[in-house]
Amino acid sequence: MTRVDRDQWGVPQLWAGDVDALARLQGRVAALDRAWQISVERWRAEGRLAAHVGPAELAWDRFARRVRLDDTARRCYERLDPDTRRWVEAYVDGVNSGLAEGAAAAPEFAATGTAPEPWHPWSPLGVFLVQHVLFSTFPNKLWHAHVARTLGPEAAGLFAVEGPASSGSNAWALPADPATGRGPLIAGDPHRLLELPGVYQQVRLACPEFDVVGLAFPGVPGVPHFGHTGHVAWAVTNAMADYQDLYRERLRRDGDRVLVRDADGWTPAACHVEEIEVRGGAPEAVEVIETPRGPVIDHDRVTGEAIALRSPSRVEARLGFEALLPLLRARRTGDVADALRHWVEPVNSVLAADTGGGVRRLVAGLVPVRDERCRREPVPAWETAYRWRGDYLPLVDEGVDGVAVCANDRRDDVAAHGADFAPPHRARRIRALLADGTEPSTVHTDDRLPAGPLYRLLDRLDPGRLDEPARALLLRLRGWDRAMAVGSAEAGAYAAWRAALARRLRVHPGLRALDQPCGFDELFAPWTDPAARIGLALDHLAAAFDLAEPAAEALAEVAAGPAPGEWGSRHLLHPVHLGVAPAVTDAVAAMRRRVALAGDTDCVLATSSVPGVSDACWRGPVARYVWDLTDRAASRWVVPFGASGRPGDTHFADQLTHWAAGTLIPVPAGPLTGDETT
Repeated sequence: MTRVDRDQWGVPQLWAGDVDALARLQGRVAALDRAWQISVERWRAEGRLAAHVGPAELAWDRFARRVRLDDTARRCYERLDPDTRRWVEAYVDGVNSGLAEGAAAAPEFAATGTAPEPWHPWSPLGVFLVQHVLFSTFPNKLWHAHVARTLGPEAAGLFAVEGPASSGSNAWALPADPATGRGPLIAGDPHRLLELPGVYQQVRLACPEFDVVGLAFPGVPGVPHFGHTGHVAWAVTNAMADYQDLYRERLRRDGDRVLVRDADGWTPAACHVEEIEVRGGAPEAVEVIETPRGPVIDHDRVTGEAIALRSPSRVEARLGFEALLPLLRARRTGDVADALRHWVEPVNSVLAADTGGGVRRLVAGLVPVRDERCRREPVPAWETAYRWRGDYLPLVDEGVDGVAVCANDRRDDVAAHGADFAPPHRARRIRALLADGTEPSTVHTDDRLPAGPLYRLLDRLDPGRLDEPARALLLRLRGWDRAMAVGSAEAGAYAAWRAALARRLRVHPGLRALDQPCGFDELFAPWTDPAARIGLALDHLAAAFDLAEPAAEALAEVAAGPAPGEWGSRHLLHPVHLGVAPAVTDAVAAMRRRVALAGDTDCVLATSSVPGVSDACWRGPVARYVWDLTDRAASRWVVPFGASGRPGDTHFADQLTHWAAGTLIPVPAGPLTGDETT
């Protein structure tokens, strides 16, 4: 027998008699609550989204076919151990049992004239790959190649920050306090694209073996990243590891064959053609090529070379799903560490704490050992120096005595695994707030910008050389507390000034060559668009160039124009969604009217915008959580929207105002009391 209960926020609490029945129930509930979302992710994995939505999704479908997402998912599924495979299959059975009912309540299916399709046993692995194939640093290497080609190799450091679509997070652990008897505490917030419905689904999973609350990926069993078993809790951040490489490949045709240049000459590459169906348009053929390095994902239109991607999941035919069941069964931090020895990618920085008072920090995942140049740019495939050496960096596993903070910054535990890390100010600010005894929910919503090179540029401007309006604005910004608060007119003016400066830097003599064609596919535009990259690198650029003149011009422009308004009037919520159903479009418009957002890219409250492109927020905390190891019932969490993926449902966006205000809601606790189901 199984039971489904829901708390006042619609969060599902599931009970079953064994782990496989529980997986089946989790899959069914995911299909009931998120039928459209999980169908879209499945179609993305198979490169078939354009067939259901239209030609706007062709760029993704081409990439998914070329990178072989579905084939990789199938290979990884076939290598699962028997227990994990049976568990995943049970989840898929549950999805298939609930899809028709879930789709009937989701307006997107009717709006597009589509119907849900039965899942394959490997579909959950494909959904997981979709969420993480662009999570690593490989798109940054395309940008580095463009920077080196247009500005010179020495200019790469100007942009050594998180890219526009990268995914950062905050997490911290407080040790137990023997004096008061308080156990450890873990808190944090993952930063990703603000997708609607949300990328994480709050859930409680209980059976005779365990009772876990956590954040699940809809379409994937278990709770991979954030969970609390009652005995141990864990949380992840992006380790900023570099584990995927790009290779420049030279191809030539020999009749029907494709040959690729290797160290010993020319060798055949695997090649076939697939057809992408397009809703409302003609089908498109895509050539799928795989070299000894990996699938060809793009072509450099400047050099004519193909670009192949090599990743551990494809090389090893493993994703790390073998860790998911052991995580649910974990009772001590050592169990979490043992489970994550199976992890492959993405490479995560993990904090774990248990009721015994132990706190551990781990780096989980596979980072290949290879030449350092592979971490910076696409490398020549025909040169043996850039081959992987067949082994991986060892798993980091260390005990933590004091406060531990992970914010995608360069630390001793992750430095050997990556190249580009986030600036250190988020981590420093969190440590300072914790040292002052700040409550976790307040840490989550700290909206103060660091006094970085961009802000200090204002101190270098000569007020005597400005007209009166610009001088008055300068003095206001110098006296501002740097809080990107909703009602702050100074924050709005600062945002307008830096946007005007970013636009001027597009034509700066040291940067304007970036506007030359980059040569890469449109899918990678979030990483290769000069406007976005300049906007996100303003601190680096302010430290590298004398920007006094364009900064003064930008200040005069803002002072002479209309009042920029308060930050909350500019920093509007912009969730990513396909927009195929009017009900969803209307719901998004209503959300923007309901909430105003504080924070900014460089704040602990990292509600991101791209200066010079838009002040809208499209990336930010996709969940917040506080895992209390003294009493799990005292734990709290929140997601940006709600438990349901159906517009019009009570729980579609009932957490939005709490998320925007920084308040948290209780995790489900107490006995499960829902009606029995079979």
